[in-house]
Amino acid sequence: MFNNSSKILFIFILMMSTMITISSNSWLGAWMGLEINLLSFIPLMSDNNLMSNEASLKYFLTQALASSILFFSSILFLYQNNFMNQMSYNNNNYICMMILSALLMKSGTAPFHFWFPNVMEGLSWMNSLILMTWQKIGPLMLISYLIIKSMLFWCILFSIIIGSLGGFNQTSLRKLMTFSSINHLGWMLMSMYSNESLWINYFMFYTFLSFNLIFLFNMFKLFHMNQLFSLFMFNKSLKFSLFLNLLSLGGLPPFLGFIPKWLTIQYLTFNNQLFLMSVMIVMTLLTLFFYLRLCYTAFMLNYYENNWNYNIYFKNFTMNFYLLFSFISTFGLFIISFMFYLI
Repeated sequence: MFNNSSKILFIFILMMSTMITISSNSWLGAWMGLEINLLSFIPLMSDNNLMSNEASLKYFLTQALASSILFFSSILFLYQNNFMNQMSYNNNNYICMMILSALLMKSGTAPFHFWFPNVMEGLSWMNSLILMTWQKIGPLMLISYLIIKSMLFWCILFSIIIGSLGGFNQTSLRKLMTFSSINHLGWMLMSMYSNESLWINYFMFYTFLSFNLIFLFNMFKLFHMNQLFSLFMFNKSLKFSLFLNLLSLGGLPPFLGFIPKWLTIQYLTFNNQLFLMSVMIVMTLLTLFFYLRLCYTAFMLNYYENNWNYNIYFKNFTMNFYLLFSFISTFGLFIISFMFYLI
């Protein structure tokens, strides 16, 4: 991707459009930033194969639908505030719900997630990483400006339940990461529902852990679960670090991925939202179940197959880079706890 000058240009426009969105002081300005973001990501998705072209078309149609709803709702919102002050609050609330629905569709949050698994299945790993992380910044930041508690509550429940149950019986790693992303979106919305800055911390942890996994998936071109079982027979330490990163992404203590969940659970406990906290913990345990099932199968069974990747070796810098990030992902909770203890 970074050897192509046109793609570097589109990545730069992608980053600038997100900055336009989150720094805009009007809904129309935010809509303009999201549109530039969409039009700059479409060329990055096209890799001259049938699946990527199909995924880019699905992504474009869904995002265009959400953008049209957002544009229409923004005009109604501005029209009401400027000229129709006599309208009731209920009508205003309906318009805000339309804006929020469009933003939830753009971010891939359940129950507006219908496009997310199909689009992810046709992308390369680096494009998947952009879609799972950077493309969420603009919509989530706008959602944080417009919190409707009743609607957001149900979206949180749907995201956590669908993200947990959807990962069962999946053999594709991209779909597994998709449903994991939907589950984490539910936690991010819950942290946003609780505290303004907590969801930003959660998003940073999630981005770091997703990068850790996708970096390795992309290097070895891993797309299905059976490739995980047979590929790393020649390097047990690499296999061990991969699955520890997977458990860290699932939020299993004492790994780094447990920290944002821990902070969210602590805030929910302080605010006596025990029912929602219980549902979130139970659904996340289901997510951890299929992660643990995957890790158990890979660690305990000798799964030998013909493998054409035995001659793949890391460069020294790349190997040290990945091992450093894996160490942070595995022992980050201990390191942060020790630092707070010293302070």
